[in-house]
Amino acid sequence: MPYVNVGRENSADINLYYEDHGSGTPVVLIHGYPLSGASWEKQVPVLLSAGHRVITYDRRGFGKSDQPATGYNYDTFAEDLRKLILHLHLRDFALVGFSMGGGEVARYIGEYGSRDVSKAVIIGGVPPYLLKAPDNPDGVDASVFEGIQKAITTDRYSFFTEFFKNFFNLDVLLGKRISEQAVQANWNVAVSASAVASLACVPTWHEDFRNDIARVDVPTLVIHGVADRIVPFQAAGEKTAKLIKGAQLLAIPEGPHAVAWTHADEVNPALISFLATGAARRASGSL
Repeated sequence: MPYVNVGRENSADINLYYEDHGSGTPVVLIHGYPLSGASWEKQVPVLLSAGHRVITYDRRGFGKSDQPATGYNYDTFAEDLRKLILHLHLRDFALVGFSMGGGEVARYIGEYGSRDVSKAVIIGGVPPYLLKAPDNPDGVDASVFEGIQKAITTDRYSFFTEFFKNFFNLDVLLGKRISEQAVQANWNVAVSASAVASLACVPTWHEDFRNDIARVDVPTLVIHGVADRIVPFQAAGEKTAKLIKGAQLLAIPEGPHAVAWTHADEVNPALISFLATGAARRASGSL
């Protein structure tokens, strides 16, 4: 299994697990909390069929990556992504981030610029700024995040059971767009994550990405479920699309947070079409 070293904690290396498949224009898929790169299983085959090189990886603390007790902040997450990109010598690549992964997309461009980044896609992402504040009245009250941290500390196994109810809007979509078995599989991945990471990531959800979003100068597609109960559409996706010049917005009316799974039939065609447009222009321009 391939790993990239991103640092050390005391006497141990910190290695991230990644998968690198196919050929063509690279697409880096960045997963959400509390899952792993395997959560892109409805997108990877479609992207490969469309002729892309597809890279997934597990964020530190999650999936098959190492589980250090440090580094759970977006500057480090972006640095980890940067080390993976340099390790693979990627050029002209697209960044696609779901939920927390949308934060990596924003912070990566905010910190390192858009050189070699061809496009950006943010799906149910946490940018631009989730925390309710005097200059962000549509945000989520701090007590919500505090309650989540308390629930994780008390019993993270029980917390994940409740979390996934709203992650997939199970009261509406169970048995229609997602099965009980798929929910269980996601729970299994979640509880295998580091207990430290499960808790430490929560405060990062309300990171202020407004300065990072202001630096996004590549073609951008924002996809967000209007019925998202985890990251509210009006506070996140809708605002992000307005703040990025020329960004396209796909609002999925009945979409929950995890639209890439429940509404893959809508997400995938939009994703493939968006990624193909620039590729077609580059190909015709090179003839």
